[in-house]
Amino acid sequence: MYNILICDDEKDIRSALRIYLTSDGYAVYEAANGDEALVIAAREEIHLVLMDVMMPGMDGITAMTKLRESSNVPIILLTAKSEDTDKVLGLNVGADDYVTKPFNPVELLARVRSQLRRYLNLGCGPRKASQMTVGGISLDDDAKQVTLDGDAVSLTPREYDILRLLIENAGHVFSPKEIYRRVWGEEPYGAENAVAVHIRHLREKLEITPAEPRYIKVVWGQGYKMEGEKV
Repeated sequence: MYNILICDDEKDIRSALRIYLTSDGYAVYEAANGDEALVIAAREEIHLVLMDVMMPGMDGITAMTKLRESSNVPIILLTAKSEDTDKVLGLNVGADDYVTKPFNPVELLARVRSQLRRYLNLGCGPRKASQMTVGGISLDDDAKQVTLDGDAVSLTPREYDILRLLIENAGHVFSPKEIYRRVWGEEPYGAENAVAVHIRHLREKLEITPAEPRYIKVVWGQGYKMEGEKV
């Protein structure tokens, strides 16, 4: 899962952007001004920034300039139609793209996907380790192998993909719909039962006591997560 930072002083805009982005499977962080954005960017692993230009306190251009001192993460400016000068300035000092308010959700998501694809495919972004371990569970993505306390575990392709998603994002809670969308690659119509069945099978193969899991936890009313620290 990729983390996107929204920086805009208007709460309604941040809320709308959050809805668009989370529905497409992204994790979202929010900041109301440039100062807050820089704090979050220094603390969290951010893969893309949506940055408003006009904000009280530290404006978007200044915040972007400071962020560029330490990061090449994609930045998409959020601009009003009248801010043509700011668009040009922003692109000159480090912005990768811009979106004009009011947003077309389809266009916004297309631009986000495009910038992330370029960032990651060009080798600028963080690379996923092929070998990941949480507790006694180890997953080798190159070999497509899973072991539990050193013993090989046989998983179906769906079970493997769900486990990989959870381990890569250990500690993050995924709703059944998010899991279905990311693993099946389809819109999650009636996804809850299908995901629940696969989670149960994973627990039967990976947990000593499936009814009292150590690793694959339920967060009631929200979804599932991998408990533990990934190494």
